[in-house]
Amino acid sequence: MKNNKDIDALVKFSKALGHPIRIAILKHLATQTTCCTGDLVGVLPLAQSTVSQHLKELKKAGFIQGEVIPPKIKYCIHQENWNMAKALFQHFFDGCFVTNRSIIDDH
Repeated sequence: MKNNKDIDALVKFSKALGHPIRIAILKHLATQTTCCTGDLVGVLPLAQSTVSQHLKELKKAGFIQGEVIPPKIKYCIHQENWNMAKALFQHFFDGCFVTNRSIIDDH
């Protein structure tokens, strides 16, 4: 990582991806132009309040953005931050040189 700002962003993105429902929401949003909370409730086995909380976390991390169109909020992938996350994760994984040996092989 180049600097602490990159590390902080990577940590923020990682935390947001740390729940399977958030992964499911991002996968769904990636196939849509926009999507409302009610639409997500229709495809996820969760209450609207739970979906809203996960959307809040994804928005806080910068993965998604919302536009208020009363009485709904339409969400979509925040393309600039999505691309930044992809680049940061790629840089992180490219910088980790891991051998094919496991710890078990050392014993």
